[in-house]
Amino acid sequence: MQLLTVHAHTIASYSPQLQDEIWGGGPDTLVCSSVAPIGKSEQVAGGIRLSGRYAWSSGCEHAHWAMLGLLLPGIDGVPEPHLAVVPRSDYTIQDTWYSMGLKGTGSHDLVVEDAFVPSYRIESFSALNHGTARGFGTHAAPIYRLPFAPVFAIGFSAIALGAAEAMRDLYKERLASRVRAYTGAKVAESAPALMRLAESEHELRSAYRMLRQDWNDLDALANSGRLATADELVNWRTNQSYVTNVCVRAADRLFEASGGAAVRDENPMQRFWRDIHAGAAHAYSDYDVAAQVLGSHMAQVAVDGIF
Repeated sequence: MQLLTVHAHTIASYSPQLQDEIWGGGPDTLVCSSVAPIGKSEQVAGGIRLSGRYAWSSGCEHAHWAMLGLLLPGIDGVPEPHLAVVPRSDYTIQDTWYSMGLKGTGSHDLVVEDAFVPSYRIESFSALNHGTARGFGTHAAPIYRLPFAPVFAIGFSAIALGAAEAMRDLYKERLASRVRAYTGAKVAESAPALMRLAESEHELRSAYRMLRQDWNDLDALANSGRLATADELVNWRTNQSYVTNVCVRAADRLFEASGGAAVRDENPMQRFWRDIHAGAAHAYSDYDVAAQVLGSHMAQVAVDGIF
């Protein structure tokens, strides 16, 4: 649901012609996505012919359109990531989503075979992030002046944080009644059990404050009328990945100390743990990549990654 709703923000920067195609019949049209630029394209008159198999398209069974990634030449001729928007009639859904976590997202594969995509349905990541997309400024609400990448990505970390906080609450609630299997000792009086709770609590508080600050900064940017700076884009791009990484650590620490009962199907602890790890597997949540992006930006060397 998070991805289906956040895509409306992205589409609001596309050409008015595309926006009219999508929302001309009403505001409830849904758009799914698979943004990794893996599509193959051929330049033709008025646009491109697009083909490709796209994974991780959450909510695609409920969507009427899809935003799909591909590489196209940028202003300087160097290939850069773009997003092409195609109607439901131009792709098929392959039933592939059999996962250990996030089972309800329906993140199936989409297959596109030689579909024509007119130019007005295509925008580059750069244009969507730097206010040069065809429809940027079409809508007066401040939120539509925000760049694509941080708005798209920050939801991943918010979901991880919520699930990790739920694990913390379950762990804390069970401490009072839990005893060691062979000794009968009260787990609530065990120093390691309390230390795990405390360390996870500090991590999750810090993660919440980082995300909250990012949202406050995004809100301030939206109301300022200016465009995001390179520093801001890098920080927002990498902060959300760091928050997800912190949530994984906290979740693992609590899960490891929750005993055998935590692995039972009826225990929501294992479901939250699986969902956090499944979400963390998304490319935008890969902290190894995010750390390279931030580190190379700080060191003023070529950034290995995308915004």
